[in-house]
Amino acid sequence: MVVKIEQILETGLKLDEPIGLQLLQEALGGAGQDTGFRATQPSTLHASFRKVSGGVLLKANFTAQVAAPCKRCLTDVTLDIPVSFTLNLVPESLARGEMAGGKDDEASDDRHPGERGGSFELEDTDEEVFDGKTIDLDPIVREQVLLALPMNAVCREDCKGLCAQCGQNLNEKPCGCQPKAVDPRLAPLMNIKLN
Repeated sequence: MVVKIEQILETGLKLDEPIGLQLLQEALGGAGQDTGFRATQPSTLHASFRKVSGGVLLKANFTAQVAAPCKRCLTDVTLDIPVSFTLNLVPESLARGEMAGGKDDEASDDRHPGERGGSFELEDTDEEVFDGKTIDLDPIVREQVLLALPMNAVCREDCKGLCAQCGQNLNEKPCGCQPKAVDPRLAPLMNIKLN
């Protein structure tokens, strides 16, 4: 998905672009890094662009439907993950001009021309650099999907998980296993009486 700057008029530009299943799959498991999530359906990106201060303000949202194994009982869980973001897209020429202007002279020594990477400057966290003529939305969508993923997927909040001894899914039925035997080295601690 590429947007040309000349498409953005003074009143702005609104787009509803399809996000292919392949793009979402690449974001969740591409480059040899498996997130444990997999996309189950394509989505639609709802985006609005406005020219501001030599750059472009992008506001967008979409819902990614993903599946993952529950972290407690390993059954498949399907989640609808809402993704919403606002980015200030800055042309490369303007970004380089600011660095040369003295604001970031120290930082410019460490950066190479054309290098794109994450910024740990708090005021730059919502900025993204683009070539000045076109905006490629694919890498932005990939990044935003990864940022929106939950830490853990669970089938339900009160999931009981699996029995540590026999592997029975305790949500379906109790397994009847005896509680795990106490480590003999710690058995004397069971005799301690607290007031």
